[in-house]
Amino acid sequence: MTSFAFVFPGQGSQAVGMLDAWGDHPAVRHTLAEASDALGQDIGALIHAGPKDQLDLTTHTQPVMLTAGIACYRAWRAEGGSAPAAVAGHSLGEYTALVAAGSLSLADALPLVRLRAQAMQEAVPVGQGAMAAILGLDAAAVRAGCAEAAAGSGEVVEAVNFNDPRQTVIAGTQAGVARACELLKAAGAKRALPLPVSAPFHSSLMKPAAERLKARLAEVAIGSPAMPLVNNIDVAVVADPDAIRDALYRQAFGPVRWVEVVQALRARGLTHVIECGPGKVLAGMVKRIDADAISATVFDPASLAEVKEMLA
Repeated sequence: MTSFAFVFPGQGSQAVGMLDAWGDHPAVRHTLAEASDALGQDIGALIHAGPKDQLDLTTHTQPVMLTAGIACYRAWRAEGGSAPAAVAGHSLGEYTALVAAGSLSLADALPLVRLRAQAMQEAVPVGQGAMAAILGLDAAAVRAGCAEAAAGSGEVVEAVNFNDPRQTVIAGTQAGVARACELLKAAGAKRALPLPVSAPFHSSLMKPAAERLKARLAEVAIGSPAMPLVNNIDVAVVADPDAIRDALYRQAFGPVRWVEVVQALRARGLTHVIECGPGKVLAGMVKRIDADAISATVFDPASLAEVKEMLA
């Protein structure tokens, strides 16, 4: 059998109706019911009908993306899909990976990520923080541009998501990000795209949110994953529950090292990466990171049989 990993996306891949293709699949239906019970909200209705502005609220998006990823994973397994050799998640997707690996229950993970979302939003009021994707420069150049923008200005701007060799996301104060975008375009960036987010995720400005999250993490039952999980703060496989808690705490205000995560999966001998959840964001990143050594795809009800055959 082909050795493959499942990877789970974070915030940004959500869309109204993103689980509609599964119809009334029992695994999806049961997952939506479990999520609704855990949060006291009709998650299925929110995913199916929106409205989009509600789906895009951080406090809704994070639990919705977790639910959607687990619904797809359970549907894969219910249809006879093999368990992956490893899992990983981008940002919030690491929580989905932990649930898929049996380290966290879905019922515990959902309120946890809702608290994470609330704490992040409250750490930096709407309108004060910003994020932008820098395209066409390597990570070292982006870091240097951020350091120059922050120097002597009193503003914060940092490289926070290393998505592929030529795409890095920056975050910080609005003025800091705007200044960095100007400098990075002058340094040769093809584009500097402001992101439609309401907080500077993964930056040092999220430290207060991380402290709130840390207190809740101490109360949540976390076990050792049933399969290797490469985390995105240390690019490490850890099994100790306290080490997992610490990684999740630091991830809230530390960078997502996605390029290195994909390289670590390849180093483990994995030849295929399957994006599990709505959208094709991570599959595209994987192809840009190491298309010659590792293949990437997604699955949905229409392609499920084809993907299963490819991995057989």
